[in-house]
Amino acid sequence: MKDSSLKEQGRVKIEWAQSRMPVLMKLREKYSKTKPLSGFRVAACLHVTKETAVLVESLSVAGARVALCASNPLSTQDDVAAALNASEIDVYAWRGETEEEYYWCIDRVLDTKPNITMDDGADLVTTLHTKRADLLEGVIGGTEETTTGVLRLRAMEKQGRLRYPIIAVNDAETKWDFDNVYGTGQSAIDGVIRATNILFAGKNVVVAGFGHCGRGIAMRARGLGANVIVTEVDPIKALRARLEGYEVMTMDEASKMGDVFITATGCKNVITREHFVKMKDGAILANAGHFNVEIAVDELKRLAVRERVVRENNTEYTLNGGKRLYLLAEGRLVNLGAAEGHPSEVMDMSFANQFLSVLRLVNERGKLKAGVYSVPREQDEEVARLKLESMGIKIDTLNEEQRRYLSEWREGT
Repeated sequence: MKDSSLKEQGRVKIEWAQSRMPVLMKLREKYSKTKPLSGFRVAACLHVTKETAVLVESLSVAGARVALCASNPLSTQDDVAAALNASEIDVYAWRGETEEEYYWCIDRVLDTKPNITMDDGADLVTTLHTKRADLLEGVIGGTEETTTGVLRLRAMEKQGRLRYPIIAVNDAETKWDFDNVYGTGQSAIDGVIRATNILFAGKNVVVAGFGHCGRGIAMRARGLGANVIVTEVDPIKALRARLEGYEVMTMDEASKMGDVFITATGCKNVITREHFVKMKDGAILANAGHFNVEIAVDELKRLAVRERVVRENNTEYTLNGGKRLYLLAEGRLVNLGAAEGHPSEVMDMSFANQFLSVLRLVNERGKLKAGVYSVPREQDEEVARLKLESMGIKIDTLNEEQRRYLSEWREGT
Protein backbone atom coordinates (compact mmCIF):
# COMPACT_ATOMS: atom_id res chain seq x y z
CA MET A 1 0.00 0.00 0.00
CA LYS A 2 1.06 3.62 -0.38
CA ASP A 3 0.85 5.31 3.02
CA SER A 4 -0.08 3.73 6.37
CA SER A 5 -0.54 7.17 7.96
CA LEU A 6 -3.82 7.52 6.02
CA LYS A 7 -5.51 4.79 8.07
CA GLU A 8 -7.61 7.08 10.29
CA GLN A 9 -8.92 9.00 7.29
CA GLY A 10 -9.77 5.71 5.62
CA ARG A 11 -11.53 4.38 8.70
CA VAL A 12 -13.86 7.39 8.76
CA LYS A 13 -14.74 6.75 5.11
CA ILE A 14 -15.48 3.09 5.84
CA GLU A 15 -17.74 4.05 8.74
CA TRP A 16 -19.61 6.43 6.43
CA ALA A 17 -20.18 3.59 3.96
CA GLN A 18 -21.33 1.25 6.75
CA SER A 19 -24.03 3.72 7.72
CA ARG A 20 -25.42 3.55 4.17
CA MET A 21 -25.16 -0.20 3.59
CA PRO A 22 -27.86 -1.57 5.94
CA VAL A 23 -28.43 -4.88 4.12
CA LEU A 24 -24.80 -5.93 4.25
CA MET A 25 -24.46 -4.74 7.84
CA LYS A 26 -27.52 -6.79 8.80
CA LEU A 27 -25.90 -9.88 7.26
CA ARG A 28 -22.67 -9.09 9.11
CA GLU A 29 -24.52 -8.94 12.41
CA LYS A 30 -26.37 -12.19 11.69
CA TYR A 31 -23.26 -14.22 10.85
CA SER A 32 -20.88 -12.65 13.34
CA LYS A 33 -22.04 -15.09 15.96
CA THR A 34 -21.89 -18.39 14.03
CA LYS A 35 -18.83 -17.49 11.88
CA PRO A 36 -19.68 -19.90 9.02
CA LEU A 37 -16.57 -18.86 7.05
CA SER A 38 -14.08 -19.89 9.73
CA GLY A 39 -11.13 -21.73 8.23
CA PHE A 40 -11.73 -20.45 4.68
CA ARG A 41 -9.32 -18.20 2.80
CA VAL A 42 -10.80 -15.65 0.38
CA ALA A 43 -8.74 -14.00 -2.37
CA ALA A 44 -10.47 -10.85 -3.59
CA CYS A 45 -9.57 -8.79 -6.66
CA LEU A 46 -11.96 -5.85 -6.37
CA HIS A 47 -11.89 -2.06 -6.53
CA VAL A 48 -10.38 -1.02 -3.19
CA THR A 49 -13.05 1.44 -2.10
CA LYS A 50 -14.85 2.17 1.13
CA GLU A 51 -17.75 -0.02 -0.03
CA THR A 52 -15.44 -2.94 -0.77
CA ALA A 53 -13.98 -2.44 2.68
CA VAL A 54 -17.41 -3.02 4.23
CA LEU A 55 -17.70 -6.26 2.24
CA VAL A 56 -14.29 -7.72 3.06
CA GLU A 57 -14.55 -6.77 6.72
CA SER A 58 -17.98 -8.45 6.83
CA LEU A 59 -16.42 -11.62 5.43
CA SER A 60 -13.70 -11.36 8.06
CA VAL A 61 -16.25 -10.91 10.84
CA ALA A 62 -17.95 -14.08 9.55
CA GLY A 63 -14.68 -15.94 10.06
CA ALA A 64 -12.85 -15.74 6.72
CA ARG A 65 -9.23 -14.78 6.21
CA VAL A 66 -9.29 -12.23 3.39
CA ALA A 67 -6.53 -10.98 1.09
CA LEU A 68 -7.40 -8.10 -1.24
CA CYS A 69 -5.86 -6.56 -4.35
CA ALA A 70 -7.20 -3.99 -6.82
CA SER A 71 -9.07 -4.90 -10.00
CA ASN A 72 -7.94 -1.69 -11.71
CA PRO A 73 -4.63 0.21 -11.40
CA LEU A 74 -6.44 3.50 -10.73
CA SER A 75 -9.35 2.38 -8.56
CA THR A 76 -7.65 2.07 -5.17
CA GLN A 77 -8.47 4.60 -2.47
CA ASP A 78 -5.16 4.68 -0.61
CA ASP A 79 -6.65 5.77 2.70
CA VAL A 80 -9.10 2.85 2.62
CA ALA A 81 -6.25 0.43 1.82
CA ALA A 82 -4.33 1.77 4.81
CA ALA A 83 -7.33 1.36 7.11
CA LEU A 84 -7.89 -2.23 5.97
CA ASN A 85 -4.24 -3.13 6.39
CA ALA A 86 -4.44 -1.85 9.94
CA SER A 87 -7.25 -4.33 10.59
CA GLU A 88 -7.19 -8.04 9.75
CA ILE A 89 -7.28 -7.72 5.95
CA ASP A 90 -4.12 -8.28 3.88
CA VAL A 91 -4.16 -5.56 1.20
CA TYR A 92 -1.86 -5.34 -1.79
CA ALA A 93 -3.00 -2.24 -3.67
CA TRP A 94 -2.19 1.39 -4.31
CA ARG A 95 -3.46 3.97 -6.77
CA GLY A 96 -1.34 4.28 -9.91
CA GLU A 97 0.04 0.74 -10.17
CA THR A 98 1.95 -0.16 -13.31
CA GLU A 99 0.78 -3.23 -15.19
CA GLU A 100 3.67 -5.21 -13.70
CA GLU A 101 2.80 -4.04 -10.18
CA TYR A 102 -0.88 -4.82 -10.78
CA TYR A 103 -0.14 -8.48 -11.51
CA TRP A 104 2.45 -8.62 -8.71
CA CYS A 105 -0.36 -7.71 -6.31
CA ILE A 106 -2.59 -10.44 -7.75
CA ASP A 107 0.22 -12.94 -7.22
CA ARG A 108 0.64 -11.88 -3.58
CA VAL A 109 -3.08 -12.43 -2.95
CA LEU A 110 -2.88 -15.85 -4.59
CA ASP A 111 0.10 -16.69 -2.37
CA THR A 112 -2.44 -17.07 0.45
CA LYS A 113 -3.65 -20.29 -1.26
CA PRO A 114 -7.32 -19.29 -1.39
CA ASN A 115 -10.33 -21.57 -1.09
CA ILE A 116 -12.64 -18.93 -2.60
CA THR A 117 -12.01 -16.23 -5.21
CA MET A 118 -13.90 -12.95 -5.58
CA ASP A 119 -13.13 -11.25 -8.86
CA ASP A 120 -14.10 -8.10 -10.75
CA GLY A 121 -13.09 -8.55 -14.36
CA ALA A 122 -11.62 -12.08 -14.07
CA ASP A 123 -7.93 -11.11 -14.01
CA LEU A 124 -7.41 -13.04 -10.77
CA VAL A 125 -9.24 -16.10 -12.12
CA THR A 126 -7.32 -16.15 -15.40
CA THR A 127 -4.01 -15.70 -13.58
CA LEU A 128 -4.96 -18.58 -11.29
CA HIS A 129 -5.82 -20.83 -14.26
CA THR A 130 -2.63 -20.03 -16.18
CA LYS A 131 0.38 -19.00 -14.08
CA ARG A 132 -0.81 -20.35 -10.71
CA ALA A 133 -2.67 -23.52 -11.72
CA ASP A 134 -0.95 -25.44 -8.91
CA LEU A 135 -3.37 -23.71 -6.50
CA LEU A 136 -6.57 -24.77 -8.27
CA GLU A 137 -7.00 -27.97 -6.28
CA GLY A 138 -7.64 -26.02 -3.10
CA VAL A 139 -10.32 -23.73 -4.59
CA ILE A 140 -13.95 -24.67 -3.91
CA GLY A 141 -15.55 -21.79 -5.84
CA GLY A 142 -15.63 -18.13 -6.70
CA THR A 143 -17.77 -15.10 -7.52
CA GLU A 144 -17.60 -12.54 -10.34
CA GLU A 145 -18.76 -8.96 -9.95
CA THR A 146 -18.92 -7.43 -13.42
CA THR A 147 -20.19 -7.99 -16.97
CA THR A 148 -16.74 -8.15 -18.56
CA GLY A 149 -15.62 -10.80 -16.10
CA VAL A 150 -18.73 -12.92 -16.65
CA LEU A 151 -18.15 -12.80 -20.41
CA ARG A 152 -14.57 -14.03 -19.93
CA LEU A 153 -15.68 -16.80 -17.58
CA ARG A 154 -18.39 -18.01 -19.95
CA ALA A 155 -15.76 -18.16 -22.69
CA MET A 156 -13.56 -20.25 -20.39
CA GLU A 157 -16.52 -22.49 -19.56
CA LYS A 158 -17.37 -22.95 -23.24
CA GLN A 159 -13.78 -23.96 -24.01
CA GLY A 160 -13.68 -26.38 -21.07
CA ARG A 161 -11.00 -24.32 -19.30
CA LEU A 162 -12.88 -23.28 -16.15
CA ARG A 163 -11.85 -25.57 -13.30
CA TYR A 164 -14.24 -24.64 -10.50
CA PRO A 165 -17.76 -23.20 -9.97
CA ILE A 166 -18.14 -19.43 -10.11
CA ILE A 167 -21.33 -17.51 -9.28
CA ALA A 168 -22.08 -14.64 -11.67
CA VAL A 169 -23.10 -12.07 -9.08
CA ASN A 170 -23.23 -9.47 -11.85
CA ASP A 171 -26.24 -11.23 -13.39
CA ALA A 172 -28.40 -10.95 -10.28
CA GLU A 173 -31.28 -8.54 -10.85
CA THR A 174 -30.46 -6.74 -7.61
CA LYS A 175 -27.00 -6.15 -9.08
CA TRP A 176 -27.33 -5.24 -12.73
CA ASP A 177 -30.69 -3.47 -12.55
CA PHE A 178 -29.39 -1.20 -9.79
CA ASP A 179 -25.58 -1.18 -9.50
CA ASN A 180 -25.07 -1.19 -13.29
CA VAL A 181 -27.89 1.20 -14.18
CA TYR A 182 -28.09 3.65 -11.29
CA GLY A 183 -24.58 3.19 -9.92
CA THR A 184 -22.70 3.45 -13.21
CA GLY A 185 -25.03 6.14 -14.50
CA GLN A 186 -24.39 8.43 -11.56
CA SER A 187 -20.73 7.65 -10.91
CA ALA A 188 -19.61 7.86 -14.55
CA ILE A 189 -21.16 11.30 -14.91
CA ASP A 190 -19.62 12.23 -11.56
CA GLY A 191 -16.18 11.21 -12.85
CA VAL A 192 -16.54 13.30 -16.00
CA ILE A 193 -17.67 16.34 -14.01
CA ARG A 194 -14.84 16.05 -11.45
CA ALA A 195 -12.25 15.79 -14.22
CA THR A 196 -13.67 18.63 -16.34
CA ASN A 197 -16.27 20.71 -14.44
CA ILE A 198 -18.22 21.01 -17.68
CA LEU A 199 -21.88 21.91 -18.01
CA PHE A 200 -23.76 18.92 -19.41
CA ALA A 201 -26.84 20.92 -20.37
CA GLY A 202 -26.84 21.54 -24.11
CA LYS A 203 -23.98 19.14 -24.85
CA ASN A 204 -24.10 16.28 -27.34
CA VAL A 205 -23.19 13.26 -25.24
CA VAL A 206 -22.39 10.09 -27.16
CA VAL A 207 -22.91 6.89 -25.16
CA ALA A 208 -21.36 3.81 -26.76
CA GLY A 209 -23.31 0.74 -25.69
CA PHE A 210 -26.88 0.55 -24.41
CA GLY A 211 -26.62 -2.34 -21.99
CA HIS A 212 -27.43 -1.79 -18.33
CA CYS A 213 -24.47 0.54 -17.79
CA GLY A 214 -25.01 2.52 -20.99
CA ARG A 215 -28.70 2.93 -20.20
CA GLY A 216 -27.83 4.40 -16.81
CA ILE A 217 -25.30 6.83 -18.27
CA ALA A 218 -27.70 7.94 -21.00
CA MET A 219 -30.49 8.46 -18.48
CA ARG A 220 -28.33 10.57 -16.16
CA ALA A 221 -26.84 12.63 -19.01
CA ARG A 222 -30.30 13.41 -20.33
CA GLY A 223 -31.40 14.33 -16.83
CA LEU A 224 -28.68 16.98 -16.79
CA GLY A 225 -30.01 18.49 -20.00
CA ALA A 226 -27.73 16.83 -22.55
CA ASN A 227 -28.76 15.65 -26.00
CA VAL A 228 -27.86 11.97 -25.87
CA ILE A 229 -26.72 9.95 -28.90
CA VAL A 230 -26.42 6.17 -28.57
CA THR A 231 -24.21 3.88 -30.66
CA GLU A 232 -24.75 0.13 -30.66
CA VAL A 233 -23.97 -3.12 -32.51
CA ASP A 234 -26.97 -5.00 -31.07
CA PRO A 235 -30.13 -4.20 -33.09
CA ILE A 236 -32.45 -4.94 -30.16
CA LYS A 237 -30.60 -2.60 -27.81
CA ALA A 238 -30.39 0.03 -30.53
CA LEU A 239 -34.15 -0.18 -31.07
CA ARG A 240 -34.76 0.08 -27.33
CA ALA A 241 -32.60 3.21 -27.17
CA ARG A 242 -34.52 4.81 -30.03
CA LEU A 243 -37.90 4.02 -28.50
CA GLU A 244 -36.68 5.54 -25.23
CA GLY A 245 -36.15 8.77 -27.11
CA TYR A 246 -32.42 8.79 -27.82
CA GLU A 247 -30.80 9.44 -31.18
CA VAL A 248 -29.17 6.29 -32.54
CA MET A 249 -26.43 6.24 -35.15
CA THR A 250 -23.04 4.76 -35.96
CA MET A 251 -19.91 5.92 -34.17
CA ASP A 252 -18.68 7.17 -37.53
CA GLU A 253 -21.61 9.61 -37.65
CA ALA A 254 -21.59 10.39 -33.94
CA SER A 255 -17.87 11.19 -33.91
CA LYS A 256 -18.58 14.37 -35.89
CA MET A 257 -21.27 15.56 -33.46
CA GLY A 258 -20.21 14.60 -29.94
CA ASP A 259 -18.97 16.97 -27.27
CA VAL A 260 -18.54 14.16 -24.73
CA PHE A 261 -18.01 10.47 -25.50
CA ILE A 262 -18.54 7.79 -22.84
CA THR A 263 -17.94 4.12 -23.72
CA ALA A 264 -19.70 1.31 -21.87
CA THR A 265 -19.54 -1.71 -24.18
CA GLY A 266 -17.13 -4.26 -22.68
CA CYS A 267 -15.49 -4.50 -26.10
CA LYS A 268 -12.22 -3.14 -27.55
CA ASN A 269 -11.48 -0.39 -30.11
CA VAL A 270 -14.90 1.24 -29.92
CA ILE A 271 -13.38 4.68 -30.54
CA THR A 272 -10.34 4.63 -32.81
CA ARG A 273 -8.16 6.79 -35.04
CA GLU A 274 -10.84 7.07 -37.72
CA HIS A 275 -13.11 8.65 -35.12
CA PHE A 276 -10.51 10.91 -33.47
CA VAL A 277 -9.76 12.69 -36.75
CA LYS A 278 -13.47 13.53 -37.25
CA MET A 279 -14.10 14.88 -33.76
CA LYS A 280 -14.66 18.49 -32.81
CA ASP A 281 -11.95 20.56 -31.19
CA GLY A 282 -12.39 20.14 -27.43
CA ALA A 283 -14.16 16.75 -27.49
CA ILE A 284 -13.93 14.82 -24.21
CA LEU A 285 -13.27 11.07 -24.13
CA ALA A 286 -14.20 8.87 -21.16
CA ASN A 287 -14.56 5.14 -20.62
CA ALA A 288 -16.95 3.45 -18.19
CA GLY A 289 -16.15 -0.11 -19.31
CA HIS A 290 -14.05 -2.34 -17.08
CA PHE A 291 -10.82 -2.43 -19.09
CA ASN A 292 -8.93 0.41 -20.77
CA VAL A 293 -9.41 -1.01 -24.27
CA GLU A 294 -12.58 0.70 -25.46
CA ILE A 295 -10.82 3.92 -26.46
CA ALA A 296 -7.74 3.25 -28.62
CA VAL A 297 -5.40 5.31 -26.45
CA ASP A 298 -2.23 4.22 -28.25
CA GLU A 299 -3.67 5.46 -31.55
CA LEU A 300 -4.58 8.77 -29.94
CA LYS A 301 -1.03 9.14 -28.64
CA ARG A 302 0.41 8.45 -32.08
CA LEU A 303 -1.86 11.06 -33.64
CA ALA A 304 -0.94 13.72 -31.09
CA VAL A 305 1.83 16.26 -31.58
CA ARG A 306 1.57 17.41 -27.98
CA GLU A 307 0.34 15.88 -24.73
CA ARG A 308 -0.15 17.63 -21.40
CA VAL A 309 -2.13 17.20 -18.18
CA VAL A 310 -4.55 20.10 -17.84
CA ARG A 311 -6.46 18.95 -14.76
CA GLU A 312 -6.26 15.97 -12.45
CA ASN A 313 -7.30 12.90 -14.48
CA ASN A 314 -7.59 14.99 -17.65
CA THR A 315 -4.94 14.85 -20.40
CA GLU A 316 -5.04 17.11 -23.44
CA TYR A 317 -3.89 15.68 -26.78
CA THR A 318 -3.22 18.23 -29.52
CA LEU A 319 -3.41 16.90 -33.07
CA ASN A 320 -1.94 18.29 -36.27
CA GLY A 321 -3.83 21.47 -37.14
CA GLY A 322 -4.34 22.37 -33.47
CA LYS A 323 -7.41 20.30 -32.63
CA ARG A 324 -7.48 19.25 -28.96
CA LEU A 325 -9.02 16.08 -27.54
CA TYR A 326 -9.27 15.43 -23.82
CA LEU A 327 -8.84 11.91 -22.40
CA LEU A 328 -10.07 11.29 -18.87
CA ALA A 329 -8.49 8.87 -16.35
CA GLU A 330 -6.07 7.48 -18.96
CA GLY A 331 -8.99 5.76 -20.68
CA ARG A 332 -9.61 3.61 -17.59
CA LEU A 333 -12.84 3.38 -15.61
CA VAL A 334 -13.78 7.06 -15.28
CA ASN A 335 -16.12 6.50 -12.36
CA LEU A 336 -13.28 5.08 -10.25
CA GLY A 337 -10.30 6.77 -11.90
CA ALA A 338 -11.72 10.26 -11.59
CA ALA A 339 -14.38 9.79 -8.88
CA GLU A 340 -15.18 7.45 -5.98
CA GLY A 341 -17.15 4.77 -7.80
CA HIS A 342 -20.75 3.81 -7.16
CA PRO A 343 -22.64 5.21 -4.17
CA SER A 344 -22.67 3.06 -1.04
CA GLU A 345 -26.46 2.67 -1.14
CA VAL A 346 -26.41 0.76 -4.44
CA MET A 347 -23.28 -1.26 -3.64
CA ASP A 348 -25.13 -2.45 -0.55
CA MET A 349 -27.19 -4.80 -2.72
CA SER A 350 -24.33 -5.97 -4.93
CA PHE A 351 -22.09 -6.76 -1.99
CA ALA A 352 -24.91 -8.40 -0.04
CA ASN A 353 -25.16 -10.74 -3.04
CA GLN A 354 -21.39 -11.28 -2.91
CA PHE A 355 -21.56 -12.15 0.79
CA LEU A 356 -24.47 -14.56 0.36
CA SER A 357 -22.83 -16.16 -2.68
CA VAL A 358 -19.69 -16.90 -0.67
CA LEU A 359 -21.88 -18.54 1.98
CA ARG A 360 -23.55 -20.62 -0.74
CA LEU A 361 -20.19 -21.81 -2.05
CA VAL A 362 -19.22 -22.93 1.45
CA ASN A 363 -22.56 -24.60 2.15
CA GLU A 364 -22.65 -26.38 -1.23
CA ARG A 365 -18.96 -27.19 -1.55
CA GLY A 366 -18.38 -30.39 -3.43
CA LYS A 367 -21.88 -30.31 -4.96
CA LEU A 368 -21.34 -27.73 -7.73
CA LYS A 369 -19.43 -28.75 -10.84
CA ALA A 370 -17.06 -26.39 -12.64
CA GLY A 371 -19.07 -23.75 -14.49
CA VAL A 372 -20.77 -20.36 -14.25
CA TYR A 373 -23.84 -20.25 -11.96
CA SER A 374 -26.65 -17.76 -11.54
CA VAL A 375 -27.71 -16.19 -8.27
CA PRO A 376 -30.89 -18.02 -7.10
CA ARG A 377 -34.11 -16.06 -7.47
CA GLU A 378 -34.80 -16.53 -3.76
CA GLN A 379 -31.53 -14.76 -2.87
CA ASP A 380 -32.26 -11.93 -5.29
CA GLU A 381 -35.69 -11.38 -3.75
CA GLU A 382 -34.33 -11.56 -0.21
CA VAL A 383 -31.76 -8.85 -0.93
CA ALA A 384 -34.47 -6.64 -2.46
CA ARG A 385 -36.79 -7.29 0.48
CA LEU A 386 -34.12 -6.34 3.01
CA LYS A 387 -33.34 -3.19 1.05
CA LEU A 388 -37.00 -2.19 0.98
CA GLU A 389 -37.27 -2.79 4.73
CA SER A 390 -34.26 -0.56 5.34
CA MET A 391 -36.07 2.18 3.37
CA GLY A 392 -39.24 1.76 5.41
CA ILE A 393 -41.20 0.42 2.44
CA LYS A 394 -43.81 -2.33 2.65
CA ILE A 395 -45.26 -4.16 -0.34
CA ASP A 396 -48.22 -6.44 -0.94
CA THR A 397 -48.04 -10.23 -0.80
CA LEU A 398 -50.02 -12.82 -2.74
CA ASN A 399 -52.83 -14.61 -0.91
CA GLU A 400 -53.48 -18.35 -1.37
CA GLU A 401 -56.16 -17.84 -4.03
CA GLN A 402 -53.80 -15.66 -6.07
CA ARG A 403 -50.93 -18.15 -5.74
CA ARG A 404 -53.23 -20.96 -6.88
CA TYR A 405 -54.45 -18.89 -9.84
CA LEU A 406 -50.91 -18.15 -11.00
CA SER A 407 -49.92 -21.81 -10.81
CA GLU A 408 -52.99 -23.11 -12.71
CA TRP A 409 -53.95 -23.10 -16.38
CA ARG A 410 -57.62 -24.06 -16.38
CA GLU A 411 -59.14 -20.84 -15.08
CA GLY A 412 -59.59 -18.11 -17.70
CA THR A 413 -62.24 -15.49 -18.38
